[in-house]
Amino acid sequence: MDEYREATGMPAKVLVVWESKHGSTADISYSIAGVLRQHGLRVMLADAAKSIPDDPFDAYVVGSAVYAGHWMKHVKQFVHDRSEALKAGRVWLFSSGPVGDPLAPAEAPVDVTTMIAESGARQHMIFGGNLDRSKLSFPERAIMSALRAPQGDFRDWTAISSWAEEIAHSLTHKEARA
Repeated sequence: MDEYREATGMPAKVLVVWESKHGSTADISYSIAGVLRQHGLRVMLADAAKSIPDDPFDAYVVGSAVYAGHWMKHVKQFVHDRSEALKAGRVWLFSSGPVGDPLAPAEAPVDVTTMIAESGARQHMIFGGNLDRSKLSFPERAIMSALRAPQGDFRDWTAISSWAEEIAHSLTHKEARA
């Protein structure tokens, strides 16, 4: 059982925060939150581009859509501004955006090393994105065409759920935190 639950009788409180340009990363965040809630965790969702509660949390799951190899600015600012609080809790990071089969680009965003250092994250995962040209602006469509990026939904919902299950297990089983 979780140490927090043992001390207070309450399940751990988790903030899932993300930044998403066209909704794909938000969808992943909602899926992760759903799995965590199934395990009895108290979960709050927050879009980094909007108001984020200053409440203390026991754990954080932080994700960003990736554009041109970088995390989005509001979620990076969230990690920077809340670095001490994040380091005091338990943190997992994820990036979304690669498309195709196999996913490309396969490498981590260039700023993930900084995000891990500022947050003390236990892990960073990369999940495929969803490219729907009808949701893109003209300049974005031109770039995607020039890059020959394939259209489609490349999110692996099984992998996303499995990762969320691992996080839930870590937060609800004392022996998992040795």
